[in-house]
Formats: sequence, structure tokens, C-alpha cells
Amino acid sequence: MTATQPATQPRRRAVTTFRDRPVTLVGPEIRVGDRAPDFTVVATDMSTVTFSSLGGAVRVISAVPSLDTPVCDAQTRRFNQVVAEHGEIPVLTVSVDLPTAQARWCGAAGLDHVRTLSDHRDLSFGLAYGVLIEELRLLARAVFVVDADDTVVHAEYVPTIEAQPDYDRVVRAAWNAG
Repeated sequence: MTATQPATQPRRRAVTTFRDRPVTLVGPEIRVGDRAPDFTVVATDMSTVTFSSLGGAVRVISAVPSLDTPVCDAQTRRFNQVVAEHGEIPVLTVSVDLPTAQARWCGAAGLDHVRTLSDHRDLSFGLAYGVLIEELRLLARAVFVVDADDTVVHAEYVPTIEAQPDYDRVVRAAWNAG
């Protein structure tokens, strides 16, 4: 699915807000028990990465609007800290930031336990996981935990873009799935 094809996708309103205003999320709602949809994103080295190529392990997918904002920065740093404290569970942070901007941010932040991936090219992740904000062409704040069999064991669409996810629930889901 490309950015030119979102018209065929379902739309959900009032799932989340941005600056106290409801926004429209494009794509299906992913629920616990669903098979994790595949998607294609771009790594900081400009290589193409598919979710299916990262299988065989529990993974945390952290969707953020932009790493260059305080809440997204804090969320990504927190997941980096959690992984450092609890062991190596891959954390994928996905945004529509350009891969070069993500690389610059990671270098400046000094993070080494979180992998940033860009959905800027065709919004594959945003559309597959129902986190594309139609009005802004950004991703909504959400967190998904996927087990080694590619089953979603935790799905959280954060009710307001300015809020943090429930880190304790994410950690419990990830480590219980492992």
C-alpha cells in the first residue's frame, strides 16, 4: 500500500487527540490476538527493512509522530533504558522522520538499544497498524508488542498525542511473551 492509496483504508475518529482536538486515524485497529501485519520501512542507513525479516523474537514497536519533539524523545529514551535494564528485546521506533534525521537524532541522543525506522516513503507501517493521522501525515503515538509467532500480545493507541504510553504494561507484555 502506498501513500497514494489510503482512500481505501478504514478511518477511525476520536481514538486519539492532537492538541485537544480529535484526529482521524487511517488503517485498521490492531488488537491483541491479531496476526502482526507486515510493513516496509527505511533504516537510518537508507536500507529497506520489512517487519517479516525481523521475526523469530518478541518485538516492541513504538510509533511516534516525530523524534524531534519532547514527548517522542522521552518515549524513545525510556524504551532504550527499559531494554538496557531488562535485557535485549528489540524495540523498533517508527516515525515519518527522514532516515537522515533519525540517524542524527540517535547520534546526538547516544541511544544504542532502540532501532529507529522511517515510514516516510509510503506510510506502510502507519496504514498497516492504523496509526496514520490523516490530517497531519504523521503517526499517532502507539505501542505494540508482538511475540515470536507474530501475534500481537499488547496494543495501545495512546488517547492523546501529548501523553506517554503505559510503560509498565508494555514491559509486562514483552517479558511475559518472551
